[in-house]
Amino acid sequence: MAVITSFDIKKREKQIKYEKAVLKEISLKQLKEKVARYFGSSNLTKSVLMNQGIEEACYDVAIESFLLGANYSKFSEYGEDIQDIKNRCLDEERHLKETLFHFLLYWGSEESNKDESLYYLSEQFVEEWWIEGFEKAKRRRKLKLH
Repeated sequence: MAVITSFDIKKREKQIKYEKAVLKEISLKQLKEKVARYFGSSNLTKSVLMNQGIEEACYDVAIESFLLGANYSKFSEYGEDIQDIKNRCLDEERHLKETLFHFLLYWGSEESNKDESLYYLSEQFVEEWWIEGFEKAKRRRKLKLH
């Protein structure tokens, strides 16, 4: 009797294997440094970042953004421009930016004049991690490490 497996299960297993391989490219030290650089030096978030949970939320968003860039790097093999590739995942990237922004806003200060600056910080943070994931995965593909 043959075992019937679903394509969805196989696809998910392959995705998890790929994500594990790509995540070896970043370190916890690198995560901490970028979170401190973006949110630790800013007057907007300095007091908020003292909370361990908020720092971990920043790590989560960074990792998700990194994986998003890595997953979409496959389109560079077909000759697509990076901007066209970013347009493919615009909704997912916007969701990450808004998630981080609202999380920091909820745990942050009550001053509404800082909202826009906080959004730009969140936006830059997510974009930097997306590009890093994209570049690292693109390099892995060139080295045939995928």
